Amino acid sequence: MQDEIRDILGNAKVIAVVGMSHKPERPSYGVAQFLQSKGYRVIPVNPGLAGQELLGETVYADLGAIPDEIAVDMVDVFRRSEAVPEVVNEALAHLPHLKTIWMQLGVSHDAAAEKARGQGVKVVMNRCPKIDYPRVMAG
Repeated sequence: MQDEIRDILGNAKVIAVVGMSHKPERPSYGVAQFLQSKGYRVIPVNPGLAGQELLGETVYADLGAIPDEIAVDMVDVFRRSEAVPEVVNEALAHLPHLKTIWMQLGVSHDAAAEKARGQGVKVVMNRCPKIDYPRVMAG
């Protein structure tokens, strides 16, 4: 798993954070800020904040609203597990450059993961890239 995570984090460039909060004390904001500090372009996705700006990027209502010229290759999911199938379906339908669906700590959905894998998309469940990054990318 470490090698796969190293590969995912080493190759990702643009990460859509689904369920990103505008509150700096929330985990989704902290993870997005961390990823941005490591050179990733972070695209915030939150219907309640659509049109606003977070971390210098426009917030989109959903994955389908992200313009085609933004080549999202990873989706980081900060939603309840039962919301994952909808996020995966939207990602598969609207993100042609998608390589990875990453579900945050406490988030998993086996059927949605299988569907994504069936389309050639890597899936990470119940992990945090902010925690994994220092482990797998150091040295």
